[in-house]
Amino acid sequence: MKSLFTLLFLLFTCSLSAQNTYLHCGKLIDTKTGNVLSEKTIVVYGNKIIAVENGFINAKSAEDKVIDLKDKTVMPGLIDMHVHIENETSPTRYLEAFTKNDADVAFNAAEIAKRTLLSGFTTVRDLGGSGVNVALRNAIGKGKVPGPRIFTAEKAIGTTGGHADPTNGRKKELMGDPGPAEGVINSPEDARKAVRQRYKNGADLIKITATGGVLSVAKNGQNAQFTQEEVNEIVKTAKEYGMVVAAHAHGKEGMKRAVLAGVQTIEHGSFMDNEVAALMKQHNTYLVPTLSAGRYVEEKAKIPNYYPPVILPKITSTMAILDRTIEMVIREGVPIAFGTDAGVFPHGENAKEFVYMVDAGWSPMFSLQSATITNAMLLDMEDELGEIKEGFIADIIAVDQDPTKNISTMENVVFVMKEGKVYKR
Repeated sequence: MKSLFTLLFLLFTCSLSAQNTYLHCGKLIDTKTGNVLSEKTIVVYGNKIIAVENGFINAKSAEDKVIDLKDKTVMPGLIDMHVHIENETSPTRYLEAFTKNDADVAFNAAEIAKRTLLSGFTTVRDLGGSGVNVALRNAIGKGKVPGPRIFTAEKAIGTTGGHADPTNGRKKELMGDPGPAEGVINSPEDARKAVRQRYKNGADLIKITATGGVLSVAKNGQNAQFTQEEVNEIVKTAKEYGMVVAAHAHGKEGMKRAVLAGVQTIEHGSFMDNEVAALMKQHNTYLVPTLSAGRYVEEKAKIPNYYPPVILPKITSTMAILDRTIEMVIREGVPIAFGTDAGVFPHGENAKEFVYMVDAGWSPMFSLQSATITNAMLLDMEDELGEIKEGFIADIIAVDQDPTKNISTMENVVFVMKEGKVYKR
């Protein structure tokens, strides 16, 4: 039965001879209940869903559009909580900081954004780049270029020599001494200034590198890289400015400090143990596993000179433990959000994460929910994104098969609508 809102809205739009779009869906994923529904019609007006009806409803006027998805499975647009839209894996990536101008980065990022959108990801969280992703977010929001809705951390915050120090691996004459303005800190005072600078630069959230990283040109990929006081100050200041904190972390001690400080998510979590898992459940901290990045890096490490030599031992040690960590995470029920680390692998292949999640032991529906209702909640948009529901933003995608029976169908999204506009059909 239609709600009063829907009836009034349909009458109003018909009286104006406005164009509604009717999507005839063979199957529809109800992300809230976990059910797969049959023969539904989604009615879209402008950028919103105004009704979800049983059966295939006929258009009400000659101006209306009907989109036939009767042999497809339809679901909300996907949300990836960990991408790097300004760069992409390449054997020459470590040289590009010296060869690419901001304009080069911007044009590449615009192409990557379109590719990401066409793969079914209508919203992403960019966890570390430069002012380019702030400008790209704004351009997409104004409809100037096609791409997903972007929530950006702008430049990630690290420590001197840490994973987010942009001068790691350079000769001494080029290292300099980056500080809070460049996202490098060494005290609680620096931490406070770095967060405020990210806010000033237009960031939506804060990203920190709580431990070493696998792909940075540095020896240790696990060590804690902030004092407890520093990470406490980052989270406190971010909260004061209306932002949450995402923490890159591989090693146990850095994860503990980040969770105790109050970060929203732990990215990667490779060497997590039962103690950290219990802390994450206690503090409702979500893990973003980024399985796609690990699988891709493991394969590329077999190619001579694809990565600098200092990185190879870190790849080996991380991949040796990863499967056991994920088994423990599933067994302990650690909260999970969907994120891929796209950029470490080619953008547009984000949906491989669904396959890796199911292979690891999560159900197909769980993986779909992690990329829709869970991530919408973490972005504080649970009343607008993540469901096909009356009043929600019309971010809608379709695939050929039922992903609860064949999750690999997510790798071939055949229909993409974002905010009521069709980008792929």
